[in-house]
Amino acid sequence: MSGDLTGGVPGSVPAVARTGADATPLRAVGIAGPTASGKSALALAAAQHWPVEIISVDSALVYRGMDIGTAKPSAAERAAVPHHLIDLIEPTQAYSAAQFVADAQRLIGEINARGRIALLVGGTMLYFKALVDGLDAMPAADAEVRIALDARAALEGWPALHAELARVDPRTAARLPPGDAQRIQRALEVFQLTGRPLSSFHGQQRTPGLALPLLALEPADRAWLHARIAARFDAMLAAGFVDEVRALRARGDLSPETPAMRSVGYRQAWAALDAGDLTPLREQGIAATRQLAKRQLTWLRGMARTVVACDAPDAPAAGLAALRGLIAAQAAA
Repeated sequence: MSGDLTGGVPGSVPAVARTGADATPLRAVGIAGPTASGKSALALAAAQHWPVEIISVDSALVYRGMDIGTAKPSAAERAAVPHHLIDLIEPTQAYSAAQFVADAQRLIGEINARGRIALLVGGTMLYFKALVDGLDAMPAADAEVRIALDARAALEGWPALHAELARVDPRTAARLPPGDAQRIQRALEVFQLTGRPLSSFHGQQRTPGLALPLLALEPADRAWLHARIAARFDAMLAAGFVDEVRALRARGDLSPETPAMRSVGYRQAWAALDAGDLTPLREQGIAATRQLAKRQLTWLRGMARTVVACDAPDAPAAGLAALRGLIAAQAAA
């Protein structure tokens, strides 16, 4: 059964629109939810009813060679329905929320120009929030600066770079643990490129957002989701997840500090292989995935969305009915 938490009924949700001078309506709907909640299945079912293309909203699916541990859509699924923002880059490369917003906005326009509906599907809530709320205007990533910072960290350690950040940007340093390599690197990168602390950009010169209708799959009973998470991790292990991580390690250009390798599951598998003991991997991987799902649900509670209980017996039909209302509202706008 579904419930509308936006203050109206599904049919009252407006069509997606760009803000600013370009007010061209865009036909797009977001499908969000914690891992293992059934987002991909709902999107594929929607393709049986409407002309849709899927835009992945997942920070791990952008990486090539990370297939099993990310539950990447199969070749058959991708052949049946066009998917975007999958297999974009190597695991050594960086992909930011700002890059996602730029790519997603471009793709929505292209998909609409083909007379189709864009379904933005995934669980990286930061990406959804950036797309809806807009982003602070900050400099793009600079590969040379990042390489230099990584080299320094290899010699001095990230806690030393965190101490440097505390001197130039105490507000940002105060909210980051000394081992948060990715965010420490970004904060120092911004300071080196602009001479300004990262915190000074917050709330200023925001890029415009999109009024994206969001359908959220959320469980009424967390135990149902926990069981799904365990079953999914078991299926990944059976499909060769550990061998996939072994192959990534064998490349020689990745480390536990590489952002791609800090993805849930990959981090735990890498550590288990380092320790030479795979025994605790299942328990650790499932626990980390449950923590991820908890964070995803926390993000969702702060976002306007229409909720479908993904553990209800009628969840598939309820999800399609909610989508039908959102799509019909856009068609009428």
